[in-house]
Amino acid sequence: MTINGIILINKDRGISSNSVVNKVKRIVGADKAGHFGTLDVLGEGLLPVALGKGTKLFDYFLNKDKVYKTTFKFGETTATLDLEGEVTNKNDVIVTKDDLLKVIPEFVGKFDQMPPQYSAKKINGRKAYELAREGKEVVLKPKEIEIYSIKLIKEVATNLFEFEIWCSSGTFIRSICRDIATRLNTYGVMSNIQRTRCGIFDLNNAVTLQELEKRHINIISLDKVFDYPSVKLDKADSERLLNGMTIRVDYNSDCEVKCYDFDNSFIGIGNISDKKLKLNLRLI
Repeated sequence: MTINGIILINKDRGISSNSVVNKVKRIVGADKAGHFGTLDVLGEGLLPVALGKGTKLFDYFLNKDKVYKTTFKFGETTATLDLEGEVTNKNDVIVTKDDLLKVIPEFVGKFDQMPPQYSAKKINGRKAYELAREGKEVVLKPKEIEIYSIKLIKEVATNLFEFEIWCSSGTFIRSICRDIATRLNTYGVMSNIQRTRCGIFDLNNAVTLQELEKRHINIISLDKVFDYPSVKLDKADSERLLNGMTIRVDYNSDCEVKCYDFDNSFIGIGNISDKKLKLNLRLI
C-alpha cells in the first residue's frame, strides 16, 4: 500500500536530517520520503518528514516560519560558529543580561544576514562547508531574512544564555549569535539548538525515532496540512480538473481550496479566480 502523508520527528542531536529520513522510510515502509528544512547534525527538535506524495508539498513549506530554542556562549568562537569547530578566538569580555536586553531589539525585523562559512549554501554547485573544509575561499552573499522576536529566556551560567527565536525560513541562528557578539565587542558560539515549530507543525506532536520503531506512528494526512476551504466535486468535474482543465464554481471569493472528488478522496490544492477553479497541486 502506498503511504502518503507527513510524520513529525523529534530529531536527536548527533544524527543528520537525511539519516532520519532514511530511517523513517524504512520503519514505515514508504516508497519515497523527504524532509522540510534541514537541521544540522548538532541540532535537535522538530523535523517534518514527508512520505509518498507528501514530498510534493516541499514548495508549500519552503518559506514557512521557524521557532528555535538556542543557547549562545559568549567570549569565544569557532570556525563553524558552533561546537563542531575548533576555537578560533577568545577574549575576557563578560556579557550580562542587561547588555543583551539592550541590543536584542536591534536584531528584530528585516535585514541582510551573512550566512556562516560552514553552511549548506551552494557556491557553483558545491556546498560552502565542503569548500571551507578544503581550505578554499568561500565567498557568500548576504540574504534578506526576518526576525519576528528574540526572547531571552534565562542566564544559564556566566556568558551562557538561552533564547527563543522566531524567524523566517533561511535564517541562520549561528549567524545571529555571531552578530550579537560582535555588537557587544566579543565573540560568540552557538552551543545548542532545538527547533520547536516549523510552519503549522509543533514539536509537542512529534515522536522520536525510538518511539517510531515501537510503532508509535501518527501519519498526518495531506489534506490536514492545509487550513483552506473545501470544495466537493462530482465525477465529471473531478476528471476535468485532473486532466488540467478549468471548471466554473459558485464561489464568491478568490482563494486556494482543498479539492475532494465524488467519493471524498482528497485530490489536491486548487485556486479559485473569478469563479474559475484550476488544480495547482495534484495529490492523487
